[in-house]
Amino acid sequence: MSGYGAAFGLRTRWPMGSLTAPVSTGRPDYTLRIGRNLVELAPDHIVSTLTYNGQCPGPLLRFKEGQSVVVDVFNDTDQPEQLHWHGQSVPVVVDGAAEEGTPAIPALGMRRLTFTAKPAGFRFYHTHVHAGADLTRGQYSGLVGPIYIEPRDDAGTYDQEVFLTLKEFDPVFSQGGDMAMDFLRPAERDARLQDIGEAAMKASLARGMPHGYEVGYQAFAINGRKLGHGEPIRVKSGERVLFHILNASATELRSLALPGHTFKVIALDGNPVPHPAEVPVLWLGTAERISVIVEMTHPGVWVLGDLADNDRCNGMGIVVEYAGQRGRPQWMAPSSSGWDYRWFASTSSAMPPPDEVIDMTFAKQNAIDHGFNRWTINDVAFDMASMKPMFRLHRGRRYRLRMRNESDDIHPIHLHRHRFEITRIAGHPIAGMLKDVAMLGGYQTMEVDFTADQIGLSLFHCHMQLHMDFGFMALFECV
Repeated sequence: MSGYGAAFGLRTRWPMGSLTAPVSTGRPDYTLRIGRNLVELAPDHIVSTLTYNGQCPGPLLRFKEGQSVVVDVFNDTDQPEQLHWHGQSVPVVVDGAAEEGTPAIPALGMRRLTFTAKPAGFRFYHTHVHAGADLTRGQYSGLVGPIYIEPRDDAGTYDQEVFLTLKEFDPVFSQGGDMAMDFLRPAERDARLQDIGEAAMKASLARGMPHGYEVGYQAFAINGRKLGHGEPIRVKSGERVLFHILNASATELRSLALPGHTFKVIALDGNPVPHPAEVPVLWLGTAERISVIVEMTHPGVWVLGDLADNDRCNGMGIVVEYAGQRGRPQWMAPSSSGWDYRWFASTSSAMPPPDEVIDMTFAKQNAIDHGFNRWTINDVAFDMASMKPMFRLHRGRRYRLRMRNESDDIHPIHLHRHRFEITRIAGHPIAGMLKDVAMLGGYQTMEVDFTADQIGLSLFHCHMQLHMDFGFMALFECV
């Protein structure tokens, strides 16, 4: 499949600030250093967090599709680390998950990683360690960075390319709290799943259990700066701007709107969509990426920001400034808008039958683990001690995961080293949507198909750190 730039008349450009690969042999293409550093979100708000190369987000890495890449990763901390190449088809030895058997980057040590960059599109890299109750570790930290893998064939023109990494800081535990859910379409819930989930929660509360711990945040940033404290995105009237947007949160769903403008969605998770469509609001589950074209036809100084007033006012936004325009950045809430993967899917709903169907049911055991919710897949919470595979796959076969969510949470579902095709959402057929993360709604069902083309272990999990750390993981073993 050619790159989405080719399909939409876009020319790949190397933006300022990205890392460039040395051309001499014997040296790595890129070097990343993991360490604890101070990050200035604003002059009056400095946080201490783990970073790549002393910055958050880490540097933009640009590869070419099919390129053999060498990356040296130094760990300047006193704890082992893992670096996961999210969305890439890479061997277990470099994928970056201890559950699969990837060797750790040792404390005060380094690893040289060699792999072939694929598939083309917007990917990213991030830590993949177990954080548990430690809000300084794992994806609660600043260990995240964007990747763009340039397709072999990608010609055309556009005026500007902008990468945005959305991230929260200063995490704190709380009990209770509702996750935004009403934006997902289709909205139908499975009555049986809802009855089971609500009965379990009611019984837990009746036994005197509190609501399980959740994580909230006190500061928000785009590209490591709070709203109003970084350089604005400077545009000219009439320009076509290509935005690559990453939700790098450990636990949060994110939204984005730009007053007076719409977003033409051309790729999800780096994969071209069959039907590019314009929307007023973007919604991203944890670890999802969206690539969009915005036609700059509404001069002014605007806030590109989250719909949630508290999050936006505490930093989750960035200024878009037209040439020749001055004044205080303006925000106007858009009309209500949902989010439906079917908007961008193929018009055909015909799907080849799978070779095998795997049934998966996700459930929450409220506050059962020292106040934390425990999550299960088919009644089993992942055991970090044994790390035993749950499912056996055969290379080359097409599998369908039939997923049922018995909780009221949205789960951004991720499968390492593979892309999958969404085939059904809440009973509605869908085709052509290639993803590596997909939001499964509360009390809903979803089916996804994938071909087992990666030998060895592949980790399946909810991408919310709080869920995966407390059981929401499973291993597939492909032979």
